Amino acid sequence: MAAARKAALGPLVGAVDQGTSSTRFLVFNSRTAELLSHHQVEIKQEFPREGWVEQDPKEILQSVYECIEKTCEKLRELNIDISNIKAIGVSNQRETTVVWDKLTGEPLYNAVVWLDLRTQSTVENLSKRIPGNNFVKSKTGLPLSTYFSAVKLRWILDNVRKVQKAVEENRALFGTIDSWLIWSLTGGAKGGVHCTDVTNASRTMLFNIHSLEWDKELCDFFEIPMAILPSVRSSSEIYGLMKAGALEGVPISGCLGDQSAALVGQMCFQDGQAKNTYGTGCFLLCNTGHKCVFSEHGLLTTVAYKLGRDKPVYYALEGSVAIAGAVIRWLRDNLGIISTSEEIEKLAKEVGTSYGCYFVPAFSGLYAPYWEPSARGIICGLTQFTNKCHIAFAALEAVCFQTREILDAMNRDCGIPLSHLQVDGGMTSNKILMQLQADILYIPVVKPSMPETTALGAAMAAGAAEGVGVWSLDPEDLSAVTMERFEPQINAEESEIRYSTWKKAVMKSMGWATTQSSESGDPSIFCSLPLGFFIVSSMVMLIGARYISG
Repeated sequence: MAAARKAALGPLVGAVDQGTSSTRFLVFNSRTAELLSHHQVEIKQEFPREGWVEQDPKEILQSVYECIEKTCEKLRELNIDISNIKAIGVSNQRETTVVWDKLTGEPLYNAVVWLDLRTQSTVENLSKRIPGNNFVKSKTGLPLSTYFSAVKLRWILDNVRKVQKAVEENRALFGTIDSWLIWSLTGGAKGGVHCTDVTNASRTMLFNIHSLEWDKELCDFFEIPMAILPSVRSSSEIYGLMKAGALEGVPISGCLGDQSAALVGQMCFQDGQAKNTYGTGCFLLCNTGHKCVFSEHGLLTTVAYKLGRDKPVYYALEGSVAIAGAVIRWLRDNLGIISTSEEIEKLAKEVGTSYGCYFVPAFSGLYAPYWEPSARGIICGLTQFTNKCHIAFAALEAVCFQTREILDAMNRDCGIPLSHLQVDGGMTSNKILMQLQADILYIPVVKPSMPETTALGAAMAAGAAEGVGVWSLDPEDLSAVTMERFEPQINAEESEIRYSTWKKAVMKSMGWATTQSSESGDPSIFCSLPLGFFIVSSMVMLIGARYISG
């Protein structure tokens, strides 16, 4: 029976899904895309100063080894032969920046996480030097922002003497998390492969998305030595072999930044197909095919994927929201409103409304469509009646409102409004959130029954690589995915009222309420909002405790 089980499974593919909050290793059947087993480890985040977010690269690497070992143990318990694992894909949190010593394999500084805001003054100084034609955005598709790797690397080079010395002595290597993991897993200081893929390279602000190469003009502008950069490869090819652990000798043959991996996992291979991933942040990507589409409404132009050395590159428009699942973690760890992340659904369900309470979780400023790093979070509309259930509901609504802003911008850029939204990510298990999202967008929300699409995308890229060839990406061979559908349940007018009120709170979070107007209307009308809209509790001010006046 056990032998029959092993034979029936056929080739398997593993995927490392290294996210901001956790690391996972998942194993899929390459014939059916069935998830067979997985293991997950939560990752610590460090906040050494206000606005700083760091992680220990060695802890991240160790979590990968632990997840691989534990998953292999679980497979053995299921009588599944781990020698059937023919390839490994890597998906990673993007933009997070690591510099390490290539001779010792030791990180030279903590990983500076994509959410980190310490580079705000670096961005301001650099922005003064950009000419009117803004060659940075035209070459990279990205605005100059604290979000991307180049400014984080610039800060490290300016402020960490160990890194400066390693660069001078030709010992330093730079990479995003994918590079750090692939280098370490393929041998590290003993011959590790220093590479990245086009999707991760496109998030550094050093990569020309047209030529698909590191750009000397960009590197000179940011004063980044090109010698420390990884080689750039496609998203689907053999980079090297695992050099340790239970899967030693298995090729690592897929690499995609997490949002590109989710796009592939959702099988959004056609021009105009889009998905939204709800993780630590929230990221909506729309496939624009072989052409770069530049947004006029605050979205990013990015590389979607390149599934093979000789395959064409695909691009995407992306709307990036910094804080989604992170707001749940904040309610758990900072306020103690919940003891587990799952409890938020129960609290929100108890009241079924925010009762006029609105939450703008600008923990790291606001990303798309505003790109305003100085914004700070607020919870407003508080009365004596407000309790933790209303705040929990407002937190979920905030995730949905932010997605609505992105979708509106994407509809304007693409010209054809989406008829439905494909979703994935850990937060999609929250049915209250999914129903709220359908209500606020006023279009159906469609969720795959197997939500691990990020890991699935990395596995697909790895299994389809030349020299592996166990996973077909031909449309007729791709397994049909069963979907759960959430239809809007409120009327469009109510949806618009809730959304427009939240937009006014966003203006307040940016300190614009008394000085500027915006697309959402004249902020001067804040004074007429109901329920004591601007009674703001100091207890619930977010990072920075920037008090709101007026």
